[in-house]
Amino acid sequence: MASIFKLGKDKAKKGSCYYLEYTDHAGCVRRRKGFTDKGLTNQLAAKLENEAMLRRQGLIDPEQERIASMRDVRLKDHLDDFHAALVAKGSTAVHIRKTVNRIKFIIESGSMLLSQDIDGESVESVLQEMLSEDQIGHRTYNHYVQAMDSFCRWMVPKRMLVNPLAGMARLNTEVDIRHPRRALSPYEVGQLVESARSSGESIQTFDGELRARLYLTSYLTGLRRRELASLTPKSFQLGIEQPILVVQAACSKHRKKDTLPVHPELKALLVDWLPELSENEHLFPKVDRKKTWLMVRKDLERVGIPYRTEEGIADFHAAGRHSYVTGLLTNGVDLAKASQLARHSDVRMTMRYTHIGLSEQAKSLESLPVHTSNTDSPISESDSEWDGVASQQVTHSDTDRRDQDFVSPECKTTCDTECHKSSEIGVSCQKWRRGESNPRPVDS
Repeated sequence: MASIFKLGKDKAKKGSCYYLEYTDHAGCVRRRKGFTDKGLTNQLAAKLENEAMLRRQGLIDPEQERIASMRDVRLKDHLDDFHAALVAKGSTAVHIRKTVNRIKFIIESGSMLLSQDIDGESVESVLQEMLSEDQIGHRTYNHYVQAMDSFCRWMVPKRMLVNPLAGMARLNTEVDIRHPRRALSPYEVGQLVESARSSGESIQTFDGELRARLYLTSYLTGLRRRELASLTPKSFQLGIEQPILVVQAACSKHRKKDTLPVHPELKALLVDWLPELSENEHLFPKVDRKKTWLMVRKDLERVGIPYRTEEGIADFHAAGRHSYVTGLLTNGVDLAKASQLARHSDVRMTMRYTHIGLSEQAKSLESLPVHTSNTDSPISESDSEWDGVASQQVTHSDTDRRDQDFVSPECKTTCDTECHKSSEIGVSCQKWRRGESNPRPVDS
């Protein structure tokens, strides 16, 4: 039985509210503020006790009731909680900002206020309008869908029963590539490094020697810009039998600690360079905030290598990581090992970084073995006999061989030996006939 009372400090006050205490379905005592009217507070207490009784008997599902109460919560409040969840998860600031901004844009553009306003058609309508106005490409379209889908999956099952975007189709990115990239050959990478080293020019606060070291490190490790920006002398262990490079999980794209072997050429560079730096000094300070594409373009154009061709552009990511993966595969490294060195969880992603040109395809084609027979050699007598038999076998159908069971008795008595000998090579008897529908001719 619920109890109705006023707080001690409010007993002497006229018009103060009553409070009630009742036991919920879990056996916990709950206190709730009532009304200034004692009768209304009694009615509220009776209602709460009745609902608790129904929950205890299983007539009301508390979980469904809780989810139903979430339907009145604004999507903006859900999004704030989602933002906090991404921060607690340890996602990067860039990923959090892009994801939340994309979700917010779709919610506002589609006039979605509550969770029940989210559906596949509304989201697709917003994105198709952006696509038709050429504001986004297929790849960005998929990024928006992925952001909304991750938001809905986060809300299930505590805030929504099902994900309304489950199974929403993505677009084919192969038919709409906005910025195709091309890999540089080892010769072009060498030209790029020498161009930077001999330029005597500073670009994006990086002098020529530092740019040359940046290009070479990127090409020989396949690291991304943010990973390169995190490198310090402590990232390398060069004094062991197999020198290694360690990228911490906080700086890696897949949020895992990576250990990579160091190329001998890179080791030779680092042995002379690292002693000049302090223990925590970065090799390439804030390179992730620089216009690295501008560095590469100017250094390439200085030696007459085009930045953009029909195959694509040669920006920093292409000159480093794309050239790294392509170089591994074109020099005999199998796909599984190349995928591990590139730190890809799926070999299909590795293939996206592989650019095999027509010249490489031609070289691979030359390795295809060819066996040519000598047509001038004389044909032996045994070969001639076998060819004659084979030609006879080809000229007769399978039906002729199957129908040998219908040979007439007369045929069997007069030319049994000849028929059976002939049947061995597929030649049927002259007196053979198929059946009543095609009778034998009458002997004269």
